[in-house]
Amino acid sequence: MLRIMLKRWWIYQQERFPLLQNGILILVFSSATVFYSALLRDRNPNSEAILVAFTTLFLFFLQLRIIDEFKDYDDDRRYRPYRPVPRGLIDLKELGTLGIFSAGIQLYLAYSLCIDLAILLGFVWVYMLLMSQEFFIKPLLKTHPVLYLVSHNLIIPLICLYGTACDWLVLGKSLPLEIFWFLVASSSTGLVIEIGRKIRAPQDEEVGVETYSVLWGRDNAVLVWCSVIILSSITSYFAAEQIGFSRPFGFLVFVLGTGVSLIAYVFFNRPTRKGAKLIDTMSALWTLSIYLSLGIVPFFVPFFPPL
Repeated sequence: MLRIMLKRWWIYQQERFPLLQNGILILVFSSATVFYSALLRDRNPNSEAILVAFTTLFLFFLQLRIIDEFKDYDDDRRYRPYRPVPRGLIDLKELGTLGIFSAGIQLYLAYSLCIDLAILLGFVWVYMLLMSQEFFIKPLLKTHPVLYLVSHNLIIPLICLYGTACDWLVLGKSLPLEIFWFLVASSSTGLVIEIGRKIRAPQDEEVGVETYSVLWGRDNAVLVWCSVIILSSITSYFAAEQIGFSRPFGFLVFVLGTGVSLIAYVFFNRPTRKGAKLIDTMSALWTLSIYLSLGIVPFFVPFFPPL
């Protein structure tokens, strides 16, 4: 029985929340939040803070996946019956139990580190609950995809703020104003991932699935993707400037920007499945590179002079 249950969950994570792929990205993201705050203080971060940030942020993104399963259940049954929940592999009750259990772990970790962290945790939960109810304006969000995108994207800087708080709040410090650019950079970088993963080749579009290549048109979706990458570059540059890492960051943006341009150009002229996959992969690579550059690399290689 246990073996069957574990097999079901293993299949679910492979299809809906790949542990290795998501784990690497969240590890880099969560570590960057703590290291960035530490760099602003010019102090070493607490190793316990890094562990709590990673575990809590990992569970945040797991909870977001669970929320999506509940929100999309009716549409999935109608248009995507092959997914794990509508086909009966995992049911919503099991996912709800997992979500509650994960929240208990987060609360325990917050209290173990700093009681004030538990208060901030509550704010993140409240926003996530509002997201689960589509902010009680579902018809409006359904007809305004940009509003939907922006309202749901705001959870990213809120989660990012929580990660940084595992450093500055635990030490009894006030919120550093310089973190503003890091939070804005996390928001714009989140848009890169969100839009990039919902651009598809024409033959891969599905009835009832609202990808951005359907909502905005394929070419417009790619243009928006390129635009949010530019936005991510600008905001991340200012974030890098706060920690004296703007020069190497500028070089990184030039290199990655060249790759983005080539991928976008190829997809414009030949919108294939492989091209769409490259956009998705570049979105992940872009995000990893941004967070490596805004915390981890400058912390361990602190000899680069500011621009």
